[in-house]
Amino acid sequence: MWDASKCDLCGDCLARCLYVEYDREKAAANIQALMDGRDAEILHRCVTCCACREYCPTGADPFDLILRAMEERKAFPAPPETGQMFALAGTLPASVIPGDADKPALSICVMEGSLPPGALDGELFKGLTLVKGGDYFCYVGYVHIGQESPVERQARRFIDNLAALGKDIVFLHDDCYAMVDAKIRDYGITAPFRYMHLYEYMRNFLRDHRDRITPLGKKVAYQRPCASRYTPAKDAFLDEIFELIGVERVARRYDREEALCCTGAFARVYPDLAREIATRNIDDAVAFGAEAIVTLCPMCDRVLRKPAAARGLTKIYVTDLCRMALGEIPFPAA
Repeated sequence: MWDASKCDLCGDCLARCLYVEYDREKAAANIQALMDGRDAEILHRCVTCCACREYCPTGADPFDLILRAMEERKAFPAPPETGQMFALAGTLPASVIPGDADKPALSICVMEGSLPPGALDGELFKGLTLVKGGDYFCYVGYVHIGQESPVERQARRFIDNLAALGKDIVFLHDDCYAMVDAKIRDYGITAPFRYMHLYEYMRNFLRDHRDRITPLGKKVAYQRPCASRYTPAKDAFLDEIFELIGVERVARRYDREEALCCTGAFARVYPDLAREIATRNIDDAVAFGAEAIVTLCPMCDRVLRKPAAARGLTKIYVTDLCRMALGEIPFPAA
C-alpha cells in the first residue's frame, strides 16, 4: 500500500520503467503530481506491470498510488469486455476434488482452461486436493485493467473460502500468491492457514526425488510474471529448481527485476508498444542463447507461444519442464 512517508521523490520507480523514458526529474514530478491529487502523464502510459513497486528503494509502493489514481480517473482504457470477463470468473462453479488427507490443496484459481494440456499430470501433483472455480478466484487480475477496488472488496471472501478447506494451500497462480503473501496485508487481513508458492512445493518435491532426476542440460529464458513484483523472494526457489533439473537460466537483459511483461495485459490498449516489447523480449532470449522460453503464468504461456516458435524457441510450461527432468515426458525436439 502507498506510504507517502517513505517516498523521498528519488524518481527511481519511473526512471527505471521499461515502457516510458523518464529522467529522475520527470519521474519525481509525476509522483509529486499524484501525491497532490493532480493528473499525471504516467496514468495514461502505465501498462500495469507493477515493476515500479519493486524498483522503489524505500518500499513506498508507488504502483499502489498510480493504480488507485488510474481507477479514480478511469485512465486505463481497457476494453469493457475485459472487466466483464473478470466479473464472470468470480461466478464460475467451484470445485474441490479431494486428495490424500495428509497432502495440501493445490489452488488453480480459474486457470484450468488456460493451462497447457497435461500441466498437472504426473507424480508432482499426485494426491493433492484440487480446488478451482469462482470461490477461489483471487481477483488480482483487475490491477491489469487499472482497478484496485475489486481486489480489496473480494479479498476476505477469497481467504475465507480457502480457510474453510482446512488444509495447507499451494498456489499455482502468481496472482493468488501475491494476494495472500502481499496484498491482504494492505487490507488488514491475515491468512489463517499455511501456504506456499508452487515453486517452493516443486523445489521440495525435487529435493525429495533427486534419484529420479536426469539433468536436462538445456538453456532457457524465463518469463517472469508481472505479479512476481509483489513477491520477488520466491525467485530463489525457481533458481534451485533449475539447478536441480540441470537447466541454465540464461542471464539475459530482460529478466528478474528487469523483466518485460508478456504484453497480454496491454496488447489491446497499446498495440504498437506491445508489438515492440514482445519483439524485444523474444530477441533478447535468442541473443543470450536460450533454447526455450519457460513460463508460469497461463497468459504468458498463451501470448508467447507463437512468437517464440517463430524464432525457433520452444515454449515450455514450468511444470512440464520438471516432468521432463523426472522422465515422464520428453524434451521437445528442436
